[in-house]
Amino acid sequence: MERLIAALSDRYRIERELGQGGMATVYLAEDLKHKRRVALKVLKPELAAVLGAERFVQEITTTAALQHPHILALFDSGTADGFLFYVMPFIDGETLRAKLDRETQLGLDDAVRIAREVLDALEYAHQQGIVHRDIKPENILLHGGHAMVADFGIALAVSAAAGGRMTETGLSLGTPHYMSPEQATAEKLITARSDVYSLGSVLYEILAGQPPHLGGSAQQIIMKIIAEPVPLVTTLRKSVAPNVETRVLPDLHLSPDGSRLAFSGIRGITEDIWLYTFATSQLDPFTVGGINMYPTWSPDGARLAYCIYPSTGQVVSRPIDRQRPAERLGPGDQCPPSWTADGTTLVLKGGWTLTPPDTIPRRVPGGADGDFGPSVSPDGRWLAYAATRDGTTDVWVRGFRTGSGPWQVSHGGGFDPVWNSDGRSLFFRTDSAIMVATAAVAGAAFQPGPPARVADVSSAVSAVQGRSFDVFPGGQRLVVFESGTGASVEHLILETNIAGRARKAP
Repeated sequence: MERLIAALSDRYRIERELGQGGMATVYLAEDLKHKRRVALKVLKPELAAVLGAERFVQEITTTAALQHPHILALFDSGTADGFLFYVMPFIDGETLRAKLDRETQLGLDDAVRIAREVLDALEYAHQQGIVHRDIKPENILLHGGHAMVADFGIALAVSAAAGGRMTETGLSLGTPHYMSPEQATAEKLITARSDVYSLGSVLYEILAGQPPHLGGSAQQIIMKIIAEPVPLVTTLRKSVAPNVETRVLPDLHLSPDGSRLAFSGIRGITEDIWLYTFATSQLDPFTVGGINMYPTWSPDGARLAYCIYPSTGQVVSRPIDRQRPAERLGPGDQCPPSWTADGTTLVLKGGWTLTPPDTIPRRVPGGADGDFGPSVSPDGRWLAYAATRDGTTDVWVRGFRTGSGPWQVSHGGGFDPVWNSDGRSLFFRTDSAIMVATAAVAGAAFQPGPPARVADVSSAVSAVQGRSFDVFPGGQRLVVFESGTGASVEHLILETNIAGRARKAP
């Protein structure tokens, strides 16, 4: 310790040891030049002896250019008196490992959020040709409600610098519980697929309270990874609904003829678009890659628009005929989208529109960045949306082409506006009910009447995590979805008429 302090005294003031991992010891230190606290990681001496300073520093610099909100940056790296070290920001939070050690299991919302953010980081790095190789709870930091991946590229740098001599150190790359099969079998080519497998193992532990495979030694665990199937999460955590193994249904959208649902849900560890056919009760995956969310049908039922999240939400318009190519439209976070009734234009978050194949969004008259959940009336005259004012989110309407208004539809809370086919009845949801407001139209004015409750959506779900709905053509039936967690929870798809009677869908 004293030797290390002396070796780095001109650059860093080491305060205390934070912990040890398989490859390095971590210290809290002060960056003397920039007056900031950092996490200084010093490779184990036996590992450093095999690597050599010049090769390690050369390899690790390839990761220094990674800049992503869910990747912990590399500040510095080098050698001092035989020590190989690298420096990252000090995050005043905790690792996912610490949180799991304290709580054992996390809720589904937390699990999906963490997986989504780590996947976002992985996809960005994979696009740069960098594979992490050591995704595990210890390398996922939780800070400010978000996940950040640490040690990105360190395992790659160590492996490349060691030149195949890792066995000389008595150490291995990759933690056995989270190793991919190709790592377990010591394949030379480790690809992005390995990181995704490791993250799947982490997500499994978040939900089940333990990794997919257990054993008394690293060798036993590796053999199970190679030879044994993963036990179902539901065998270890009864409160996880059976279909969480394949999907979670946070939002849905009816086809124009009311025969099919499109929704986004978990398949494996990422979100995809699914189609559900009422007549046959069949599920059909429908995806273009990445994380796919917020589906919405074109008026003729021939296309789905939805959002793909490689980094920020980008709108995709895809024909139901899969032989035709998908269109990626415009940059930035535009989600969720909504079609105009004539099928020519997509309306986006923040009061923007896109008219495919044009990829440049245009501002709706009167549109504002805080507008979300847009929905255009069937006659194309009115734009309904949600916006937060004075701390309360409500449904508003303005002239779609003219910007007239806005007129407030809900009072004291409202989300997710959906038009009835008459162009005057506007459904929306609150935390406990589906409401409808019918408006009088006088010239350029839209005058909503007082909202009426048309369906309660409370259920036996002990802790609701998600709720969404859509209106069948003609406005006489609704489809409501709720999801939640608890001892007797099930995922519910409800068909209900306007009187509020409900039944579980097939």
